[in-house]
Amino acid sequence: MLNVTHLAPVLQTVLTTDADDAARATGFLRRQRKLTGSVFVRTLVFGWLHDPSASVETLTETCADLGVELAPSSLDERFTPQAADCLAVVLSQALEHVLSARPAAVPLLRRFNGVYLQDSSSIRLPAALAPFLPGCGGSGPDAGAAALKLQVRWEISGCALEGLSWHPGRAADTKAPLSQAFLPAGALRLADLGYFELNTLQAYDEQKVYFLSRLPSRSVLYDGQGHKQRLGALLAAVPGNAVDAEVHVGADKRLRCRLLALRVPAAVAQQRRQRLHQQAQKKGRKVSAERLALCAWTVYITNAPAQKLSLREALALGRARWQIELLFKLWKSEGRIDKSRGQRPWRVLCEVYAKLLAMVVQHWVLLTAGPLLGRSAVKAARQVRRQAVHLAQALGVAGQLQRVLRRLQKRLERSGRIKGRRRDASTIQVLLDPEHRTFSDRRKP
Repeated sequence: MLNVTHLAPVLQTVLTTDADDAARATGFLRRQRKLTGSVFVRTLVFGWLHDPSASVETLTETCADLGVELAPSSLDERFTPQAADCLAVVLSQALEHVLSARPAAVPLLRRFNGVYLQDSSSIRLPAALAPFLPGCGGSGPDAGAAALKLQVRWEISGCALEGLSWHPGRAADTKAPLSQAFLPAGALRLADLGYFELNTLQAYDEQKVYFLSRLPSRSVLYDGQGHKQRLGALLAAVPGNAVDAEVHVGADKRLRCRLLALRVPAAVAQQRRQRLHQQAQKKGRKVSAERLALCAWTVYITNAPAQKLSLREALALGRARWQIELLFKLWKSEGRIDKSRGQRPWRVLCEVYAKLLAMVVQHWVLLTAGPLLGRSAVKAARQVRRQAVHLAQALGVAGQLQRVLRRLQKRLERSGRIKGRRRDASTIQVLLDPEHRTFSDRRKP
């Protein structure tokens, strides 16, 4: 697991030295003041970590705990473009430190040189920020005018944040640098349909990186005999409930891989169809018969050979992709990275960056108790939040910071373990026993 003696100097460097340097480099501080870059960053990061709904008045109390008395109006007027730049720089420097827990004791995960999950999530911003971070628009004149899109790559075995980047809300997932970034040979990449791009998958295949991907319903396939097929027609001709066949994907047959498909229970298929109809109704569209038919199947493609990854094991890993959805849920529901009590655009953007930095710090602390698989991240995160101010105060003294971290580590180790369940099995249960039919077939659609 992540050693406390390793984490402590990283926290001190990022939130003291790096924060002071960033404040000067971005012009946030032009002369010596009692409010240093370090105190400003720690006030926001740990103030909002402790209470994500904290007002400016409450934040000044945190600032006082760090030795600097400040009027609320004085702190409020410091939410400037330079302050946002300062926080973004510190966040970038924090992400240069890739910290990992001890790899989870899951044989399926250990077959690969890391199992990397990729996903994105968006945060709406005030319309005034549209020139800097344009969104995708919405029904009203200002709805969705500005947004921040987060790209996250997460290695699930050691739970390391291998990458976190932010972009304008309208940026396509397939064009994000992180979606095409280097992975070590023997790694497994697992991403949702929004990242499906044949050139990217082909490149990873050539680099000896495995992929497991959903397949768009309108994809062009060629079967083992070289016959062109539509996915729906190919599956409709299957007499059984499972498919594991070699195919080529793309009009020019360029991507050779395995097509993996499992027929789902009728109730699950009906839920998927209802969801498709609801989504189409909102956009004033109709759902094709082919897409409705495909709701009866869970479909993946992979370049991993059968001896490396069976159909059931692929389904288990596909279910594990939802762990990154839970990460975003944790950040939004508990960390409230997408909520602000402020109205001014630069105040809101400062809050987003500070809360993201708080989530990175929280993630690092959680890893001192081992991998997150099999633990309740919500319960663990609340333990960290309760100690946020103590962590902020201890940052100036190495020995004191280690003591606070060790105390917190012990609390995290004692709490939040997820017990095994017979129904609706947890992700760790599914990964440990992927051939269990009940686990695999009840996968979230």
